[in-house]
Amino acid sequence: MSAPPSPSPTRWFKALKRTKSGESCIKTCPVLCAELLKRASAALRAGRAMKESFRHAQLEAVVRMLEDHECDFVDALSRDLHKPRFETVMLELIVVKNEALYAASNLKRWMEPQRMDRTLATSLDEGLVVSEPLGVVLVVGAWSSPVQHCLVPLVGAIAAGNCVIINPSEISSHTAALLHRLLPSYLDNECYHVLLAGTNDLLEIIDLKFDHIFFTGNGTLGSKVAQVAARSLTPVTLVLGGKNPCYVDRQCDIGTTAKRIAWARFQNAGQSMVAPDYVLCHADVRDQLLQALRSSLNQFYGSDPRESCSFGRLVNVENVKRVKDLLWKSGKVAIGGQVNEAEKYVAPTVLTEVVETDPIMQHEVFGPVLPIQTVNSLDEAISVIGQQEKPLCIYVYSSNSKVVSRMMTETSSGTFCANDCVLQSLMPMLPFGGVGSSGMGSYHGRHSFDTFSHRKSCLLRGTRIECVTYLRYPPYEDHNLSLMTWASSLSQKGQGWCQIL
Repeated sequence: MSAPPSPSPTRWFKALKRTKSGESCIKTCPVLCAELLKRASAALRAGRAMKESFRHAQLEAVVRMLEDHECDFVDALSRDLHKPRFETVMLELIVVKNEALYAASNLKRWMEPQRMDRTLATSLDEGLVVSEPLGVVLVVGAWSSPVQHCLVPLVGAIAAGNCVIINPSEISSHTAALLHRLLPSYLDNECYHVLLAGTNDLLEIIDLKFDHIFFTGNGTLGSKVAQVAARSLTPVTLVLGGKNPCYVDRQCDIGTTAKRIAWARFQNAGQSMVAPDYVLCHADVRDQLLQALRSSLNQFYGSDPRESCSFGRLVNVENVKRVKDLLWKSGKVAIGGQVNEAEKYVAPTVLTEVVETDPIMQHEVFGPVLPIQTVNSLDEAISVIGQQEKPLCIYVYSSNSKVVSRMMTETSSGTFCANDCVLQSLMPMLPFGGVGSSGMGSYHGRHSFDTFSHRKSCLLRGTRIECVTYLRYPPYEDHNLSLMTWASSLSQKGQGWCQIL
């Protein structure tokens, strides 16, 4: 059964305010956002979010919210994306909980000032790098993984001591409405807010001057976000996706490779920024891989994936039409290909005889379609990848460590994973983010804390001892310059002289 239609965003992406006369007037989202920004800024100035104990409490509240309302999140994502419970729990809720628990466990260490090396001239001083919050952060989430894309950045911003306004995607409207309802019951109502604003209002909202913008979404809108933010010199983190290549080498376990690629490509009906977007393999590997993919899909979803409770749906009819258009104008359907617009269903599909000029090789798929393009060598695969924009992820399957090493060192991407897919984006210990057209900046774990922090350099000096400092004062003399140069210079190993004396 397909998910019920989403409520019209115009009905609930607005706020009502009662006037003194009792009449209601509609506040536009930018006006409402300005008020929330004002409240969050006031809370920030009051220091509400600064204390370690407060940050710990808010991180624990995020975990508690997800645990208390697991069924509600499962239901909302089922309505928005027909997402199976397993995928919601594993790829949304547990990912966020792990981030929050990891941040809470390491928060004290992250908050401690970092002591720096000194020269002889500053040997009696203390050089520190102090992490301070940037201020009020706007987090703009994407609809494909709406809980993860909203709450993982929120966790990092909380850990760093910021106040936050979250703007979930209007496309995943049930999940957005759930976050809007639940967060005020668990998090501080002055520091953290959920704004239900549509895409049409986003650029006007960004123009309100936040202290940082964290945006997850497509490159076209991300570019506009960066341009508007630049007008007020607001820093941005952009996670934009792209066409993620997957190279399958002759030397690999084809059965395991097919299962891992199929799971990564077809979970959430292919609507994932980190899924492999196309496969590059040798002609003599293609038929083996195709047979193994067919077997894996039958094992995962049965003979008719449309009837499987483990296979999702596309988010809306517009996306179905877009994916169908790419599918029918590219290559040859080897597996799947069925489409039912009324149910927002596109079958798990594999295309062969794909060439670089096909539409599906020019656009991000964001649907359950996997094109396979043949190459003659590893060199050719690296060349094909190098001719494209830098992707968010590159995947390689090979039991040959030299093949893996070459693919890792001779290509450029936001992330890299060998002999699996997606997992590198779920680990709080690893930074996650794009490069070039796939984004800028990174987050997860300590990297989220640093993204939402200003690393302020601090030099703490006394005024009593002038045994070296007096040498810098006029009248200038060559002898004093020689002594100051010696006392202020680092060794060739980059250490202060005081570290080796």
